[in-house]
Amino acid sequence: MTPPLTDGSRTSPPTDIELATIVRGFHAARILVIGDVILDRYITGSVQRLSPEAPIPVLRPANNRYTLGGAANVALNIATLGGHAILIGVVGDDPTGDDVDRLVNATAGITPALVRISGRPTTCKTRFMTGSHQLLRLDEETTAPLDEAGLHAVMAAVERSIDSADVIVLSDYAKGVLCDDVLQAILACASRTGKLVIADPKRADFAAYRGAAILTPNELEVRTATRIDAEHDAEADRAGRVALEATGGEAVLVTRSAKGLTLVCRDREALHIPTRAREVADVSGAGDTLVAALAVALGAGAALPEAAMLANATAGISVGKQGTATVSRQELLDALHLDDLVQTDRKVASLEEAIDQIAEWHRRGLKVGFANGCFDLIHPGHVRLLSEARAACDRLIVALNTDASVKRLKGPSRPLQNEMARATVMASMAPVDLVTLFDEDTPLEMIRALRPDILVKGSDYTVDQVVGGDLVQAWGGKVVLVTLREGHSTTGTIRRMTAPVEG
Repeated sequence: MTPPLTDGSRTSPPTDIELATIVRGFHAARILVIGDVILDRYITGSVQRLSPEAPIPVLRPANNRYTLGGAANVALNIATLGGHAILIGVVGDDPTGDDVDRLVNATAGITPALVRISGRPTTCKTRFMTGSHQLLRLDEETTAPLDEAGLHAVMAAVERSIDSADVIVLSDYAKGVLCDDVLQAILACASRTGKLVIADPKRADFAAYRGAAILTPNELEVRTATRIDAEHDAEADRAGRVALEATGGEAVLVTRSAKGLTLVCRDREALHIPTRAREVADVSGAGDTLVAALAVALGAGAALPEAAMLANATAGISVGKQGTATVSRQELLDALHLDDLVQTDRKVASLEEAIDQIAEWHRRGLKVGFANGCFDLIHPGHVRLLSEARAACDRLIVALNTDASVKRLKGPSRPLQNEMARATVMASMAPVDLVTLFDEDTPLEMIRALRPDILVKGSDYTVDQVVGGDLVQAWGGKVVLVTLREGHSTTGTIRRMTAPVEG
């Protein structure tokens, strides 16, 4: 079944907790990867002198390492993320091809369907390194298109594998495997079987990928193909739409390095996703990681915006590593959880910051809900109140009484937790979008300043008893009363905790 490209029911961006739920389902994704298989070889050593023959460094090798590159690296990333990859590509009848075979067969999560062609060299990129510095790269390859026998062999492998895949990835490194005849045959086969195709392009003419649903060019590739510089958001949007017209596809995801991603979908506003990389060590292979994560997320049932966000997060981890690197499912989950903790801190805002944020939400046409209270100990009654409050609006702000305000209302023994502890706990609640503090006995002045659309209170109040209810109704909003769960209150909990034990 073709995965969804959009989720029309969603009105707000997913939280990292929701994205993590998708990641836990990555094991269900089966991805068919077709393209240019490359062996990446790293010869690392020390340089202590220049050659007397020419002004070049003399490398004394100490380590020789092989890794999968190109389409094989996409498959490796899919497997590392917890999905399953079926890899179709071409290798030669040579020792380099043997090395590729060995690495692929040793990787759990990859089913190899490699085609051996005698007389065609296996693509190999050898990098000579000292420390983290690259001295020289040696490319052994051919870029000649496959001949008719090669086309038939590749398409036979595609026909055997396509029914078991959720998504197809075309990993084009311009080494001749995805030549015109092969591309057209694969796209026709995908169309007949209803498979979603993601194309990672290398050609200057994107029309060659007509029939692919999603294109994932980088900034340079989209500029070369459309003659539009995608450095700024507006230009990236325009370049993506020109690319859409060329391919007739559903979406173009432009990768823009430190500027993040721009997702352009047909008949929708562009989505600009800022980069999540904390520190960039090496961008080698980041494109493979991104397209792998995108494919696995779609194969696991995510809608395209959520898949793009997960791809962005995965690539952000990848560029923090040296060399061509993969990202594990657990690393992605850890990053999402860390960012969620950081986001929790960002949810706690001053009144001035809250005013600015709510004004921005209103400019976007979002309905803002408001709830308030001491929230000294979070209990099931609070959880229900917050969940129903968030269901009644697009964004929910919770105003907490300061410690001084709580003492005036509840007595000198309260609160049990200080205001920042209470704010941190409240900010960690999924239904809550913003937390702020007020020092008055009632939130009337805060309501007047924030101008929420919906005021939420427990059903132990009546509409006319809700502080600020008349204000909200006067500017066109409404008061929502939530039925509370009986037997749950902070005061009651404290009373039970401090009651003497009989017997």
